[in-house]
Amino acid sequence: MNIGKTLFGAALLLFAASPAMAAEKVYVYNWTEYIPQAVIDDFTKETGIEVVYTTYDSNETMYAKVKLAQQDGYDVVVPSTYFVSKMSREGLLQALDHSQLPNAKALDAKMLDKPFDRGNVYSVPFMWGSTGIGVNAKEIDPATVTSWKDLWNPAYKGKVLLQDDLREVFHMALKLQGKSSNTTDPKEIEAAYGLLKELMPNVLLFNSDSPRLPYLAGEVSIGMIWNGEAWMAAEENEDIRYIYPKEGANLWVDSFVIPKSARNVKNGHAFINYMLKAEVAAQCVAQNGYATTVLAALPLLDEKVRTSPTIFPPPEIVAAGEFQLDVGDALATYQKYWELLRAGN
Repeated sequence: MNIGKTLFGAALLLFAASPAMAAEKVYVYNWTEYIPQAVIDDFTKETGIEVVYTTYDSNETMYAKVKLAQQDGYDVVVPSTYFVSKMSREGLLQALDHSQLPNAKALDAKMLDKPFDRGNVYSVPFMWGSTGIGVNAKEIDPATVTSWKDLWNPAYKGKVLLQDDLREVFHMALKLQGKSSNTTDPKEIEAAYGLLKELMPNVLLFNSDSPRLPYLAGEVSIGMIWNGEAWMAAEENEDIRYIYPKEGANLWVDSFVIPKSARNVKNGHAFINYMLKAEVAAQCVAQNGYATTVLAALPLLDEKVRTSPTIFPPPEIVAAGEFQLDVGDALATYQKYWELLRAGN
């Protein structure tokens, strides 16, 4: 036996198996269709870090997955508004190292230091948007739709789309009853459930994966929709319109966070910092139709995009809307009535 060759071969095996020497990766768990593939490819070209990209269609799905992971979990996830506070409160997130996020210094101050993460200890805002009403103008005159209550119109029986998101659906009913969509009062939540039960004959489907698709396919002509989905739908069919209901739209912020169970924390920070570059943020807005928190991206946008009220709502629309907050233990009450609603009870 040639001991020298054997030792050399063993050393090579150890070298190849060493995690430090393995191909660099970052595991990203994000909303469906939220980041253009070109952006992911460019990140890898620039950094040499491969992106292992997985998507979800609801905060609840994301939360359940992250909660199950004890180690070797996702490096970056993108929860909406109140899920940041919920996950940090439950010890699922780790504090960000802002020294590794220099691009976060130039974000829109209006989207920082929110109640769901004071001081942005655990999160940096990526995009923000709203949930309003989508209408196919070829089927329904948009001028006749001004309120969430219009979805209850008997003329729309079996024709309405609702988001598959309990907080967004309850937002609609609570605002119609003059209540906060962040209420923790069980009686107010129950009353909202009662109103939503009256809506169910009009509901054709729940969809939070790509809600624009049923509009484009002609399955529905009216219902709830995210502003970005409405923007993308209108790019394909100009008859798809987005309406801010007079009671107020549901407003939300999607933020980057790093779970406690992350396997590549440094790479997670590198990915977040890259996504906050002006030219990258501009690409995301132009394709997906959601507002960016990166102010330097705005001058890079085409005028059509930059001035679109669907993407960037005017101040009075923002003032009339309501951002989601963590409702704590009251979430179980929402969940109870949501399950009853979905079951037809």
